[in-house]
Amino acid sequence: MSEKTIVVITGANTGIGYEAVKAFLTASQPYHIFVGGRSPEKVESAIKSFGDTGIHTLVPFQLDLLSDDSIAAAYAKISAEVDHIDVLINNAGSASNTPTTRATLIQDYNVNVAGTYVVTDTFLPLLIKSSNPRLLFLTSGLSSQEEAGQKDSPRYHNPPAGWPKPPAPAFLSYRASKTALNMVMIDFDRLLKNDGVKVWCISPGILATNLGGNPEALKKMGAEDPYLGGLFIKGVVEGARDSDTGKVIRRHEVQLW
Repeated sequence: MSEKTIVVITGANTGIGYEAVKAFLTASQPYHIFVGGRSPEKVESAIKSFGDTGIHTLVPFQLDLLSDDSIAAAYAKISAEVDHIDVLINNAGSASNTPTTRATLIQDYNVNVAGTYVVTDTFLPLLIKSSNPRLLFLTSGLSSQEEAGQKDSPRYHNPPAGWPKPPAPAFLSYRASKTALNMVMIDFDRLLKNDGVKVWCISPGILATNLGGNPEALKKMGAEDPYLGGLFIKGVVEGARDSDTGKVIRRHEVQLW
C-alpha cells in the first residue's frame, strides 16, 4: 500500500466527486481511493461503472455528513485498513435552491460546514501521518464576498421595492455556508502548518452537476462539463497549485475572498 497515494473522497458516487475519481484513474502513478457516499448501493454502482481500474484500487465506504456515528464508523473502517491517508477531499455538499428559510440555512450549514468540519477533525490523525498530506475543501465561486458586493456584476441584482421580494432561487443558504467553509479552511491551514499539511478550498466553477437538482438548467446558464472539475482536483493533488496553499483557488486563478 505504501507505494500508492491513498485518497479519501466524500460524495464521490456522483458529480464532481465521481469525476475526480475518474480523473485519478487516468494517472500513471497508482492511487488507492476510498470512495464515499451516503448510499452504499450508489457507491458500489459508481465503482462498477469505472470497469477495470488497472493499477488503481477503489474501496467503497458509507458516509452521512449529518451523522457523527456514520463519520466515526467510516473512520473506523478506513483506519483498520490503512495506517495513514495522503489526501482528504471534502467534496460532499448540500445546495438548497429554494427560497431561504431557517430549514434551508440549517440544512446547508449542517452539511457544508458542521459535517465537513467533523469529517476533517476525525480523519486528521491518519492524514498527518502522511509524508505529503493534502487537505481539500470543495467551495463555490458564489462564496466570494468581494465579488458578491461588486455592483457592476450581473450577480448584483436589485429587485423592485417592497417585501416580500419576487420568488427567485437566491442560493443564499448555499452561498453563505460555502463562505463559512472558506473560514474553516483558513483555520485548518493555520492549525496544520507545522504538520506539513497543504490546504486549499477548491472553487471548480459552474459545472453541470446534480448539486441543486437541475443540471440541464445549469447548462443553460453556461455550466461546463463536471469532468473539468475532476481534472482540477487531480491537478491540485498532484502538485499543480502548491504555490497557492491556504487560498480559495479556481482553475486558472485565485478567487477573491
